[in-house]
Amino acid sequence: QVTLVESGGELVQAGESLRLSCAASGRTLSSLVMGWFRQAPGKEREFVAAISRSAVESLYTDSVKGRFTISRDNARNTVYLQMNSLKSEDTAVYYCAAHLRFATTREMTRYDYWGQGTQVTVSS
Repeated sequence: QVTLVESGGELVQAGESLRLSCAASGRTLSSLVMGWFRQAPGKEREFVAAISRSAVESLYTDSVKGRFTISRDNARNTVYLQMNSLKSEDTAVYYCAAHLRFATTREMTRYDYWGQGTQVTVSS
């Protein structure tokens, strides 16, 4: 069983930066493909970013490319999402997710483990 705990969400102004963290326990992080998803009020949960086990490969949704960076520290069992130039449309609950079985993917159904989410609010 894998437990994921997100942190770092808060209220910020448009244009500011924020870094989210996801602490994993239960399995060695290096065995897990990790992803970040988000869900805005009244909208479906959507893919944001994913990173391969060795951090060689990363994927991003188009709306965050060039602004967000996903990274991982396997020694600390932690994954990060650095978010720069935040916009009001980035407001959402951000979820960390993990899976063991597949390659790096943006497909939500492939992820087996989910955190409880952390709220990011961007005020314009």
